Amino acid sequence: MKRPVGRAVAGDGSAIRVLLVDDHQVVRRGLRTFLEIQEDIEVVGEASDGAEGVERAEELKPDVVLMDVKMPGMDGIEALRKLRELANPARVLIVTSFTEQRTVVPALKAGAAGYVYKDVDPDALAGAIRSVHAGHVLLQPEVAGVLLAQDEGNGAQGRGGSLTEREREVLGLIADGRSNREIARALVLSEKTVKTHVSNILMKLDLSDRTQAALWAVRHGLNG
Repeated sequence: MKRPVGRAVAGDGSAIRVLLVDDHQVVRRGLRTFLEIQEDIEVVGEASDGAEGVERAEELKPDVVLMDVKMPGMDGIEALRKLRELANPARVLIVTSFTEQRTVVPALKAGAAGYVYKDVDPDALAGAIRSVHAGHVLLQPEVAGVLLAQDEGNGAQGRGGSLTEREREVLGLIADGRSNREIARALVLSEKTVKTHVSNILMKLDLSDRTQAALWAVRHGLNG
């Protein structure tokens, strides 16, 4: 069943554009076959390694990249870092069978918006794509547990005292998986104001992205 041409229900009125990056053709084919029947998701391209993935992401400007971690040549983590260096706005959802700490932590620190397993239920994967596209941070519970067990190591706990009450409210909603738009609605603020608060939070806590901010909030009991 093909997705109806022109039928799109993503938040901005267009289909969620997805790029598949995995060195196994059979995996890419399986992902494409399932995602192509989703009415609000469009697979715009594929890549077989990290370097090609970066190139295709720059060329195709996808909304979401499904990225494998272990690939020949440039792996998924290095590709993530390269995309961040290039300021590519795509949200990257790591899809892998590896759960070791040495894979989980670097992937999220490199800027991944979410992390799911290759054996994830297909409907759950589609939901994950929609979730990260909406600005949510998406982690499997056991993956979050690995990160929460890490030593902070950067003094962020002490810097928490510099947050304003409003920033703490915003941080708590980030930890609850809310997008900027949802936070704006909940706090009756403009999205621009929310973005400013998020930037200030990251700066004050010396964190690099929303994922680390969400985990900091969970660790310090700021989530709902």
